[in-house]
Amino acid sequence: MPHVLVAGVLHPAGLDLLAHTSGVTFDHVADNAPAAFHGQLAQAEALIVRTQPVTAAVLDMAPHLRIVSRHGVGTDSVELPALRARNITLSVVGDVNSLSVAEQAMTLILACAKRMRLADQAVRDPGRWNWRNRMEAGEISGKRLLILGYGRIGRHLARMAQGFGMDIRAFSPSVEASGWPEGPVLPVSLAEGLAWADVVAVSAPRRPRPLLGADELALMKPSAILVNTSRGGVVDETALAQALREGRIAAAGLDVFEEEPPAPGNPLLALDQVILSPHIGGVTLEAAERMSLQSVRNVLDFFAGRLDPAMTVPL
Repeated sequence: MPHVLVAGVLHPAGLDLLAHTSGVTFDHVADNAPAAFHGQLAQAEALIVRTQPVTAAVLDMAPHLRIVSRHGVGTDSVELPALRARNITLSVVGDVNSLSVAEQAMTLILACAKRMRLADQAVRDPGRWNWRNRMEAGEISGKRLLILGYGRIGRHLARMAQGFGMDIRAFSPSVEASGWPEGPVLPVSLAEGLAWADVVAVSAPRRPRPLLGADELALMKPSAILVNTSRGGVVDETALAQALREGRIAAAGLDVFEEEPPAPGNPLLALDQVILSPHIGGVTLEAAERMSLQSVRNVLDFFAGRLDPAMTVPL
């Protein structure tokens, strides 16, 4: 009888599915701390994990482990060579939260354009009501949107932005190499796109170096908005803070950070033209339920010999 270890907070739907599946036992450690589940690894044949690191040292505590099921789509927290050495399968949840992340990107674009942080303060703080007369809030209709990374999230965002009447281009070398999808969104080079755009939305994977560093940010318009809902480190935060302070970029909306949560001294926290959210792009109630169910189904399908190859990560 396979034994499953669920590490971290999981939507009840997934736990309910486990509880009502015969032939499977499970433990649930409802704590997202990195090491909270380590004491339960000895008997686990499957591990369902959120963002906690799964390293070679962690795998050494789990001699019976056969599958790691990520409650998400990223693999940054998993040591892939260690899984490969043990022939342990790694699964992800597929396209269950891309719509949520795209909605978060669209929300941040609108919040930056409408200067929602300053607008909120103008109502809450006595004497600031007349901020409205400065007419700093703008519109996005007719503006140019550059999407960096044109996968599922980028395409959802493009569809939403089209509804607002935006002109859209995308930079995605991997998609361009495999065949650009039909539609009004055209590919563009990074340098050309950054100089062209009024809004830049990042949905590209993390790389060894920032995709947007000081040199790339210098190509953007002083009136431009930058939104990042991908991963911390894709945008150089130090360079971004300096560009914002010096007025070389107008505003930024950030859902992800190099250090999470960001340190109190992070200069981005002190800037009024920055809208922040705590990496919640894919953590809506609806997406949490879908991720919970899919991460559990991946484990059950694995033991039943029918795990969808599209849900596995090549090792």
